[in-house]
Amino acid sequence: MFKGHRLTFSKTMAYPYKCALITGATSGIGEAFSSLLAPNMQLLLTGRDESKLADLQERFDSEGHLVSTIAADLSHKKGRQAVLEVAKGFPIDLLINNAGLGAYGAFTEIEPTREMEMIEVNITAVIELTRSLLPAMINRAKTDNKRSGMIVVSSTATVMPIPFLATYAATKAFERHWGEALAEELKYDPVDILILCPGATRTNFFRRACMDDSILSNMEEPEVVARKGLNALGRHTVYVSNGPARLALSPTILPRRLITAGLGYFMRSKR
Repeated sequence: MFKGHRLTFSKTMAYPYKCALITGATSGIGEAFSSLLAPNMQLLLTGRDESKLADLQERFDSEGHLVSTIAADLSHKKGRQAVLEVAKGFPIDLLINNAGLGAYGAFTEIEPTREMEMIEVNITAVIELTRSLLPAMINRAKTDNKRSGMIVVSSTATVMPIPFLATYAATKAFERHWGEALAEELKYDPVDILILCPGATRTNFFRRACMDDSILSNMEEPEVVARKGLNALGRHTVYVSNGPARLALSPTILPRRLITAGLGYFMRSKR
């Protein structure tokens, strides 16, 4: 059996991985992962914002880091195929599935195309990239007598239905259940899998989801979340980064129906 490593990630220590693919790398938690890892390993970064990718490329080049970028929209099959085609040329041993989309509003009011984009990015892209890259990552780790790793950036929305975030919360629940099952399937292989569940984080997510971030408190900075995620990889399968938000994944004595109703009341009042 391959045992998980216990590591503390910092900017000064040697990382156990040599090459990482990070999706959604142009802002928020994805950009934070990129900044933390760039000084220590080769990176392949992808995102939809070509200008932001160019800015990241210029910054990392000026710092002497080995970073490549590819602009791609993971809500489209062609975008996912483009990333995978480029990824073939990299010895990836760390996959960070960070890209995600959300939409706030009543299910009957959100544009159907937006609903499908959430499913394509939050579910389909995660499955396709993982299925295509993970077998080679595991085989490479066996050959090198090392470990590979995967982080799926999910959410505390994994645990309960959330009215007015119905599809988003459902996709995040999928990520958690799928990731936990995958970790169990592969527990005898040299791969560490982490489902990272951030609470409220200071990113562009709320603006893109058409939500007012003032309704949320105890926000964490993206770099804090990314650093906690790297520290948790190899130690946990599911990790909630925000301390107060850990209550969201705790067993509750309240019926799910009452919790869902309460969340619905709260979310409805903020519309």
